[in-house]
Amino acid sequence: DPTALCPTLNAAMKRGVTVVTYDSDAPGCRDLFINQASTAQIGTSEVDLLAKQINQTGDIAIVSAAASATNQNAWIGYMKQELKKYPKMKLVSTVYGNDDPTTATQVTQGLLQQYPNLKGIISPTTVGIAAAAAVLDTAKYRGKIALTGLGTPDSLKKYVSDGTIKGFELWNPANLGYLAGYAAVAVASGKVNGSQGQSFTAGKLGSFTVGADKSVLLGPPFVFTSANISQFNF
Repeated sequence: DPTALCPTLNAAMKRGVTVVTYDSDAPGCRDLFINQASTAQIGTSEVDLLAKQINQTGDIAIVSAAASATNQNAWIGYMKQELKKYPKMKLVSTVYGNDDPTTATQVTQGLLQQYPNLKGIISPTTVGIAAAAAVLDTAKYRGKIALTGLGTPDSLKKYVSDGTIKGFELWNPANLGYLAGYAAVAVASGKVNGSQGQSFTAGKLGSFTVGADKSVLLGPPFVFTSANISQFNF
């Protein structure tokens, strides 16, 4: 929540402390933001993934994290834009699990009760998609209500294996942290000041260029399916 974080981060920056955000941004109070994947790509690709799974037709819902999470809200904004490409798909509800397994389970159950014709769910949060998968992992819903979003392979292997989930996305969190570390060193040592077009090298990941609004992009989102999920352990 930038509103909560910015006063402290700004105070740190005034004292010469380098501030690098990653994963979820705090705009206006950091030197650099390391974006795990294009905000637009994450939002649009999740809708595209779900559209393939439900033949571009039916009621869908979103199980988000906190209503104040900047990354979640930005992704959802792009999801709504992308849905315009699919006139037969209708977003009936967005609910918030607050990245708490119990709450995410409850709001998913509430969706199933309120919308008996629901065909798909997008949950762009690792806690939310795991909770939703556990709810849908029954004979009544498995294969009948599609689920995609952002999740970690280890927490979802069971659900991919039994057909509850056909495909979901994420990025490599180790690479995200690795890049954030190199970015912090680049800023703190004066090699980069956040100006668009500046480049720096991040070890084994190679060279990166600062984009608009002092942001650096790790790369495109990665889609996990039954064909590749066994290769990952995190």
